[in-house]
Amino acid sequence: MTSDSTTADTVTAADSGTWKLGDHTVHRIGFGTMRLPQTGPALVPHAVPRDREQALRVLRRAVELGVNHIDTAAFYFSPLRSANELINRALAPYSDDLLIATKVGPGRGIDGEWVEHARTPERLRAQVEQNLRQLGRDHLDLVNLRVLGEDSIAERFGALAELRRAGLIRHLGLSNVHPHQLAEARAIAPVACVQNRYGLGATPAQDELLRLCGESGIAFVPFYAIAGTGGQNGTGATEPAQVRAVAEAHRVSTAQVRLAWTLHRGPHVLAIPGTGDVAHLEDNIAAGALRLSAADLALLDRAHRA
Repeated sequence: MTSDSTTADTVTAADSGTWKLGDHTVHRIGFGTMRLPQTGPALVPHAVPRDREQALRVLRRAVELGVNHIDTAAFYFSPLRSANELINRALAPYSDDLLIATKVGPGRGIDGEWVEHARTPERLRAQVEQNLRQLGRDHLDLVNLRVLGEDSIAERFGALAELRRAGLIRHLGLSNVHPHQLAEARAIAPVACVQNRYGLGATPAQDELLRLCGESGIAFVPFYAIAGTGGQNGTGATEPAQVRAVAEAHRVSTAQVRLAWTLHRGPHVLAIPGTGDVAHLEDNIAAGALRLSAADLALLDRAHRA
């Protein structure tokens, strides 16, 4: 937000700026759907399903406010809700400027329990096809290969590159990767984005990967940008004094400060905060317009390095 009087009602995702992600120009504030299918903790077997109409309202409001980058996955589901199917119901037929990014690798059984990661071309193709069916599409705009560990990803990324050549995928990305895996993938096919954990308090290695992506013209899409090192558990009860001071100075929430700081890390950084609440969605989008001063950034950088 450009002034203290700016509210979520007058701010759209366009105020966050833009980046070319594959062949789409997207606003730098997007929307992540991990929390959409359920209330409470995400990605657990017996989550409480979110009210369907509430979830649909959040998705439609996001697009009304200019969000044109939505992150999802077939394994984002609760007993009665699937993020992909909610997207399909709320937003199809899809506008030409909307980019839907999904990811493959992890798998969950119909009971919600986690199963072994997909590592063969056959299982990866099956996951791609599952996303296509649920989203009601003939191709996927962007597929991120989600990785566990530091071993070679050549075979898995090569399998997705084959699906790209076959027309099922438009662009490829990586999630939860290390620099040597990024280099390995780039030798096989273009990498449009890296989706890794990142936020205030990130490690020097995470800072370095963000910098490397910027130098290479690759979008860096952080998850847990608000929660930071807290991950699924959130930031915790006590925010660093520096974050609270900046929030009070701008009369915004500490979550908005964390999002704005993340976007200030480089023009190639694209945030995808997730929520199942319209008011929280509007606050998150408003964070894309929050302009931090040099003094603000210096203060927050001290918290980052603490």
